[in-house]
Amino acid sequence: MARADSAEGRFAGEEERWAAVVRRDRAADGVFWFSVRTTGVYCRPSCGSRLPRRENVRFHASRAEAEGAGFRPCRRCRPDGPAPAERHAAVVAEACRRIEAESPPPDLDALAEAAGMSRFHFHRVFQRVAGVTPGAYAAARRAERVREGLRSAESVTEAIYAGGFNSSGRFYAASPRMLGMSPSRFRGGGDGESIRFAVGLCSLGSILVAATDRGICAILLGDDPEVLVRDLQDRFPKAGLVGGDPEFERWVATVIGFVEAPGRGLDLPLDIRGTAFQRRVWQALAEIPAGSTATYTEIAGRIGAPRAVRAVAGACAANRLAVAIPCHRVVRSDGSVSGYRWGIERKRALLEREGGV
Repeated sequence: MARADSAEGRFAGEEERWAAVVRRDRAADGVFWFSVRTTGVYCRPSCGSRLPRRENVRFHASRAEAEGAGFRPCRRCRPDGPAPAERHAAVVAEACRRIEAESPPPDLDALAEAAGMSRFHFHRVFQRVAGVTPGAYAAARRAERVREGLRSAESVTEAIYAGGFNSSGRFYAASPRMLGMSPSRFRGGGDGESIRFAVGLCSLGSILVAATDRGICAILLGDDPEVLVRDLQDRFPKAGLVGGDPEFERWVATVIGFVEAPGRGLDLPLDIRGTAFQRRVWQALAEIPAGSTATYTEIAGRIGAPRAVRAVAGACAANRLAVAIPCHRVVRSDGSVSGYRWGIERKRALLEREGGV
């Protein structure tokens, strides 16, 4: 796979640097700074201030160099501090920690006030960084608590209140969306739930597609169909697995068609279940366009958890919706292909079909 030049290489010349300033390129932030002779200030390349005249601009390799030349930091882009993307990532990470730690979780006003932002600005920043709204993140975290509680609590009622619900009515109204089945069935490992499934063949080997009433809950790839079926049984040990009807077979054909030609897209309902963190990662994966890749480090940064690179890799490994949640588009920092639940060769094949290698 062809690798992009380093950021330093992309902005090595003055023409390239000026072009970055003109388009306010955030990718250039931290690579160089520029100063404006007529105002006496220096800025980061992404500064949103009025564009200066080219003849008044100088470029600097560091903040110290700009300040040593007598320029003061711009009050708008604050080039002497963390970049906006870093500040926003830190704000969202702290908000996520509060949502996960407090029960009930803080409301939007409290989160925005703690971040020093307006409600509207905080909401927009959170959604851009995390991929979901604060309310959706809080709902996912509460669903995670409920799922954990249903597996360990003495009763459904105990799990309801441990999950942060203040009434059973609200919980039962939300439970189909959170669990994909009734609380008692979830607590029983899918006891009494019917899951349709079918195993087919594609150019990558065997493929298993399974669905609940809410949508597709598993797309598994492998060499042995029996291993794929056992994997599904382990996830829902007490569910009733039934063969797919003609309508379901069309879903399977659509998934196989997508595997063979990813550019056509996949427009099917999905029953996605995971922890709040996993959902953030999977949302970030879904935003990687076909033909592109991202590193584990980049995904960690996009979800506001730059130090959680290993956890991101774990979330990719926990994905049970192959191709629908494109964890195959995540690569190592050096661009090498590794770490795919369904085998490195399948990952390479998918990337080749998408034009990513």
